Amino acid sequence: MPYAVNIKINGYQFSEECNENTTLLDFIRERVKLTGTKKGCDNGDCGACTVLLDGKAILSCMLLAVQADGHEVLTIEGLTEENGLNKIQKSFVKAGAIQCGYCTPGMVMATLGLLAENHDPTEEEIRKALVGHLCRCSGYENIVNGVKLAAKALSELKI
Repeated sequence: MPYAVNIKINGYQFSEECNENTTLLDFIRERVKLTGTKKGCDNGDCGACTVLLDGKAILSCMLLAVQADGHEVLTIEGLTEENGLNKIQKSFVKAGAIQCGYCTPGMVMATLGLLAENHDPTEEEIRKALVGHLCRCSGYENIVNGVKLAAKALSELKI
C-alpha cells in the first residue's frame, strides 16, 4: 500500500508516494534523483549512505522513508556553496582524503554531524565518529587529517 511522504531535502519539499518498505536512501536516490548519497552495503555497515536528519548524522539505508515524513534531510548535494565546495569538502581535498570518492559523501556528512556537536574534536573523537565508515582505499589517516583541517577551517569562521 503506498504512503504519502513529505520530506524536506536540502531545503526543498518533496511529496511522493512510496511503499512502506522504501528506505530513505532509495527515496533520495530513486525518487528525488540525488545520487551523491551512495548505496554501499544496504545494511548499515559501511556508512556510505550517511545523511543528516534534523541535523544528526544517520544511515539512510537503515531508516524508512515513512519514518522521515515531516523531517528535514541534508545530503552531500546540499552542502554545495555558491562558489563550489564547502569548507569540509575543501579540507578533505587538501588532506588527500578523497581517493576513489565512493565513501567520501558519507564521511563528509558524518564530519558535518560531528562538527555540529563538537567544534574541536580530538583524534579519538574523530575516529569514534567515523567508526562505522568503510574506506576501501585505506585512506583513514588522510580522512582523519581532513576532519582536523575542517574543524580548524570552521573554527576560523566562528565569532
